[in-house]
Amino acid sequence: MAQAAPATGGGATRRGPLPDVFSERTHAVARVVWPVFLGLVYGYWAAANSRDGGPITGWNLLLGFVSAFVFAALYMVLQALGPHMRREVHAVVWSAFAGIAFGFLFSQTGAAVLRCAGTALAVAVGFFLVLFYRYYTHEDAEGHRVE
Repeated sequence: MAQAAPATGGGATRRGPLPDVFSERTHAVARVVWPVFLGLVYGYWAAANSRDGGPITGWNLLLGFVSAFVFAALYMVLQALGPHMRREVHAVVWSAFAGIAFGFLFSQTGAAVLRCAGTALAVAVGFFLVLFYRYYTHEDAEGHRVE
């Protein structure tokens, strides 16, 4: 059975980083809008889990807005500090954030504490594996992005 020989020179190889199609202003706005949007979604989700189909109350609204604020604030802090961390610490911090955020949402459903903690730990381990691989393949040992 015949196989094609590898071609030289004419392949679709990418050299250098991808072009940046957005302006610096767009990136600056997105660094604020994206965490706020995710925080609002998270807060709504936490409030919806907490009320469990019941009526919307003032405490339920407070839980939603406080959850949204804390989520968005922590997301922005991690987003700002992330590039200054080593890749291992960077992956651990984002994994802990994801696990804790998921565990809190899951705890609002009324599930047992150990089940919430175990599921949050599983989510954090999954996030760590994916993020460590990504940072390991896209950064050098000092945390500088390698394209």
